[in-house]
Amino acid sequence: MKKKEKPEQQEEEVVNSPEATEEQEQASESEPATDELAEMKEKYLRLYSDFENFRKRTAKEKIELIQTASAGVIVDLLSVIDDYERALANAPEGEISEGTKLIFAKISSLLQSKGLKELPAKGEVFDPEIHDCITQFPAPTEADKGKVVEVIEKGYTLNEKVIRFAKVVVGN
Repeated sequence: MKKKEKPEQQEEEVVNSPEATEEQEQASESEPATDELAEMKEKYLRLYSDFENFRKRTAKEKIELIQTASAGVIVDLLSVIDDYERALANAPEGEISEGTKLIFAKISSLLQSKGLKELPAKGEVFDPEIHDCITQFPAPTEADKGKVVEVIEKGYTLNEKVIRFAKVVVGN
């Protein structure tokens, strides 16, 4: 039995040897380095994610800016278009030449190709998202209550964004 005790004692000595303690110290020293590495990886991933979000957001903003860059000019042209429509509607027959009508049609089609669309108004249910109620009149019929009876000024969207609300009269 004494022989068996000696190998066990030797194993204990090996475990408590200076080489084993050095390995334990190195392992304990490498833990902070491993933790620091994991922390740095996490910071890198967060930074990369933030940059990707920034890149996507700026690309989206550029596209929106390009689409609406001409909005100011188009809004200014809308008053001219309104005047022209009133002139066409109120001019006596034969007073306005065919060439003038063609020019108006060309301007209208050009603006439509740039994304300008007229908002539906007359006969539609009043929608505060696209209509601006100027006044209310008694509805001629029960079916016309809450609907647009008359359009004072047309509303327009440019690339699905309202650039001018339709000014309307609503029946109540």
